[in-house]
Amino acid sequence: MAFKSFREYLWFETEKRRDFVNITPQIEALIQKSGIQEGLCLVNAMHITASIFINDAEDGLLQDFDRWLEELAPHEPVTNYKHHLTGEINGDAHLKRTIMGREAVIAVTEGRLDLGPWEQIFYGEFDGRRRKRVMVKIIGG
Repeated sequence: MAFKSFREYLWFETEKRRDFVNITPQIEALIQKSGIQEGLCLVNAMHITASIFINDAEDGLLQDFDRWLEELAPHEPVTNYKHHLTGEINGDAHLKRTIMGREAVIAVTEGRLDLGPWEQIFYGEFDGRRRKRVMVKIIGG
């Protein structure tokens, strides 16, 4: 089996400051486009205020994540963050990204994502309303 490498970028610009986008269908389409049957798929948020994570695609759970993250690192009062002395007001978004993670690596088996029964891949946005990218790198044969 010859080793192959495939890379493509996905771009996101959410209307809300915080949002969760199920990107599983886009990743599955890229697996098909790559032609790779056996390997690994890296999905990586390329911005320090965005995240990639895997969990259940259940609306109540996504609302729970949003509420929990806002309790752990509330956006306001903005005076709570030393980071804001730089002129940015997104210190909370950096902390939320650290909690939710930067990337996911998923096995590719028989040309498909090898996810658990309820697992879905999400793009988490914590400082939205501007264009950001996600790198998808698929390696294998």
